[in-house]
Amino acid sequence: MKKIAIATAASSLLAACATTTPPPALTSYTVDSGVARSPDQLALSFEKADLNIRVEPKTRSIQGDALLTFGTRQPVDRIELDLDRNLPIEAIEVDGQALAGGSWSNPEGRLTVRLPQRLEPGKQTTIRVRYRGTPHVARNAPWDGGFVWSQTPDGQPWVASAVQGEGCDLFWPCIDHPTGKPKQVDQHFTVPAPLVAAGAGVAMGMDEKDGWRTWHWSTRNPSTYGISINVGPYKLLEGNYASRYGNTVPLRFWYLPQNDKQAAELFKEFPQMLEFFERTIGPYPFGYEKMGVVETPHKGMEHQTINAYGNKYAKTQYGYDELLQHELAHEWFGNQLTNADWDDMWLHEGLGTYMQPLYMQYLRGQQAYFAELMAQRAGIQNKAPIVSGKPRTEGQVYSTERGGPGQDIYTKGALVMHTLRGVMGDEAFFRTVRTSVYGTPDPRPGNFEPRLGTTKEFMEIAKRESGRDLDWFFQAYLYQAALPDLQATRSGNTLNLAWKTEKDTPFPMPVEVRVGERIVNVPMTDGRGSVQLEEGAHYVLDPNSKILRREPHIERYQAYREEQRKKRSAAK
Repeated sequence: MKKIAIATAASSLLAACATTTPPPALTSYTVDSGVARSPDQLALSFEKADLNIRVEPKTRSIQGDALLTFGTRQPVDRIELDLDRNLPIEAIEVDGQALAGGSWSNPEGRLTVRLPQRLEPGKQTTIRVRYRGTPHVARNAPWDGGFVWSQTPDGQPWVASAVQGEGCDLFWPCIDHPTGKPKQVDQHFTVPAPLVAAGAGVAMGMDEKDGWRTWHWSTRNPSTYGISINVGPYKLLEGNYASRYGNTVPLRFWYLPQNDKQAAELFKEFPQMLEFFERTIGPYPFGYEKMGVVETPHKGMEHQTINAYGNKYAKTQYGYDELLQHELAHEWFGNQLTNADWDDMWLHEGLGTYMQPLYMQYLRGQQAYFAELMAQRAGIQNKAPIVSGKPRTEGQVYSTERGGPGQDIYTKGALVMHTLRGVMGDEAFFRTVRTSVYGTPDPRPGNFEPRLGTTKEFMEIAKRESGRDLDWFFQAYLYQAALPDLQATRSGNTLNLAWKTEKDTPFPMPVEVRVGERIVNVPMTDGRGSVQLEEGAHYVLDPNSKILRREPHIERYQAYREEQRKKRSAAK
């Protein structure tokens, strides 16, 4: 990453301090997005956030002025928010009344504001927080959260934020939990002219004064990390997508001027991807705002209606941009359907990742579908269950060192969905996914809103739509680390089969066996079965690759790959 030129001595004191004294480290509270909400937070209804944020590339600093409106479900005497303590607060007002400094505290990043009078149900209060400072800088966005201060190839400021892991509190006062969504967020981003600030939702205009531009945006029900900073000398591609559901979706792509040709090619993929998702899942959830993409100096992130894109216009062997497709999937799995707890994060990533082999099936057919699944299969680690069954923070889910499933929420989640599809059949499976995403099996523009979802709810929907008890399936695949092991022993002309799960839970998964040229279906009703073999016959278990299971040859490949990695590391 190229650095922005350091301000001269004539610049503000803030700039000088920022260049000589590194900011204090983030507190553990701020780092860990998704810490359980306090009773006071749970009582709140987050009605609206009106954010005014001035981005100053020369000093790598921001000035924030946030107007936050809350209702409550029970009497509260204080408002608890989340804001990085390294962004000093200049003033706080409650309903227009300035508070004395002792009326709030923010020692660890949980900002507590004592109200002048109790907030009762049926009433609302507005908290205004004015703050400024140097926001936390990401070392390797988007894998760690923070700001990215960069430059375009011709030396102009290029700024972005990516805060999924550490949370919205890295640059605005919020409730840093998946359930902390505001109903509306208005954004006013002030940047040096002639830079552009692309935001979430609908464009509400731009004002220019004294060498600064303020870009206005408004969005409804955004995910907590879906609000983002995207600043650069952007050009804009515009178009419209005629949805199969009768509405028209605005298409917008903000890109760097140096990339005219590549951007035009990528823009052609937008309608094709939307057509796939609408056919497969249902209507684009935010057609009343836009499908937006913005080129960023980091790899990418699923910011609602303004997905960050930094894949440098790469293509796979299948002829599409896989990062764009994956981030777009999160408009359904992440922004429309949001995990109620980080423990349910596989609903975002597992379903989102499964959309890639499905897209290959849609575009290229079965060979590409299974090739993509095989590539995902090779990465599954099985170090921890995908779901723990208890509240977790983002760090506890993504870190295998802390006992989390890590990347398995992506790859293993996708292969679990492939297997579930085979068990349920296409009609029941896709109806389950659709109902989980929209809250209805028959979504139409205007008859659904963004919603929170849980693993247990998904399981209940699958049970209802299939008409079968699938608890054995989810217990084995989501709540146990090890994959089901299909043990096969040959005794004479009989092939004996038995499923073994980590916790010895029932697993009546039917199995296909190819014997010579014929396919034998083995019910495995009690987890056991057998197949008669002809003398010298060759057999293949699960020849059509329907079932995610333990496979020793993949474990040997993974061990070999790890050995090679260690050798390369030792040689450096």
